[in-house]
Amino acid sequence: MKILDRYIIKTFFGPFLFIFSILAFLFVVNILWIQLSEIVGKGLTYFEIMKFMLYAGATVVAMVLPLTILLASIMAFGEFGERYELAAMKAAGISLARIMAPLFIVSLILSVILFLFQNNISPYSQRKAKNMMYNITTARPALNFIPGHFINQIPGYSMKFDKIYGENGEYIEGIFIHKTAGMYDDQQSIIAKKGEIVKAKENKNYLKLTLYNGYIFEDKFRNKTDSERLKQPNQSIKFDTMVSYLDITELVDQAMEREQITEDYRFNSYLGIDTLIDKGKKNDASTFKDLGTTLTSNANNYIEYLDKKDFKGKKIEPQYKIDTLKKEKKIEALHAAYDKIKYLKAELAFKEELAMDAVKERNKMILYQQRILAYSCTCIILFMIGASLGSIIRKGGMGLPVVISIIIYLILHTLNISVENLTWKGELDPYAAAWIPNIVLFGFSIWLSYKALTDSQVFDIEKYKALIKPLINRFSKPKEHRRYQ
Repeated sequence: MKILDRYIIKTFFGPFLFIFSILAFLFVVNILWIQLSEIVGKGLTYFEIMKFMLYAGATVVAMVLPLTILLASIMAFGEFGERYELAAMKAAGISLARIMAPLFIVSLILSVILFLFQNNISPYSQRKAKNMMYNITTARPALNFIPGHFINQIPGYSMKFDKIYGENGEYIEGIFIHKTAGMYDDQQSIIAKKGEIVKAKENKNYLKLTLYNGYIFEDKFRNKTDSERLKQPNQSIKFDTMVSYLDITELVDQAMEREQITEDYRFNSYLGIDTLIDKGKKNDASTFKDLGTTLTSNANNYIEYLDKKDFKGKKIEPQYKIDTLKKEKKIEALHAAYDKIKYLKAELAFKEELAMDAVKERNKMILYQQRILAYSCTCIILFMIGASLGSIIRKGGMGLPVVISIIIYLILHTLNISVENLTWKGELDPYAAAWIPNIVLFGFSIWLSYKALTDSQVFDIEKYKALIKPLINRFSKPKEHRRYQ
């Protein structure tokens, strides 16, 4: 590698690493902020929060990396132009295409890395993140006691507290606890006036329950016959203070890693989604066939009869003529026909909704699959835009490059959202929808690269003023010079 190539790559990777870390952090924090209500108050440790951020962070790489390449390339070439290094390279006979070549290869490598990341790592991280969030929202509510409601999520117990107060909800009153057991196991219930429930300092997997002024009611049923149980007297124990520990290991540790959601197309690689699409096509074909058969058979039973008969050119006679019926029978027949039409309209609307759901799900899978490739190509396109813009504006730093990058990214994001909505409605082919934003930006990148290679002054305001000045002079009245007295 030549010294110049090393210098160009070094100048690029300086802002690249900084920008990538900042944007990744902001995107992950945005995800946490959206789901803050489901995370706060669930007793999560710092390790569990960091693990969730790691899983969620892997899902935002596809959005962060193209934007980082765009901004870093603008800053790198802007600094070359601002320090007159770009002019010195051109004066030495090095073309702009040759200057862009090493970073073009770098962006190509990054696009391949992004494809491999989305194809292999992203499905795993999405599965982990989704299951972890599901486990947080379903398992951890057991630690958030609600006054007056029975809590059944803690293994082995069913409990209710009439009143909960304190800074962390540690003080309780009106306590009823029943130890869940089988019909032939020992039964135990506890009633207490007040108590305290906190996490055990010795082990986070236990809750320390301290009860005051209560009773323990027990029935010794184990290894006893029915007659022995009937003769057994009731047993109760009064206590002033009782301390017990509730094991919540299953909720704290195992629930966070248990994978209960496995059926999602986003958990598959590019080829895995291909298999799902083929399987979905077969299911949709049989579903649509059943829909047509059901509607036809419900439309008129006479159609089924005609389909099974071979009339060999004979004239088909109707079942009856409505005009020949009596008034009561005619009204009855018309009422039955109206009910049939009303039923068929409702059935048709329901079947149409089922068909649209199938089309929407298939389009979602195809769009997600194609974006694995499309986002990788976006990296190369945004590099071409960024390098060309940087060499034209010749301005480094975090000011103007950031503004331009945000505008371009907003255009790209708007295009992605627009085509996505059209695809989900079934109004746009998902293959086209995945590539339309890239096609639009590719045309812009080709035009911008041409302007940069020919040293065109794209952002020269005076040039545009000179173009529109004849139009302004034509439609504006000339000002008269004021004579001074």
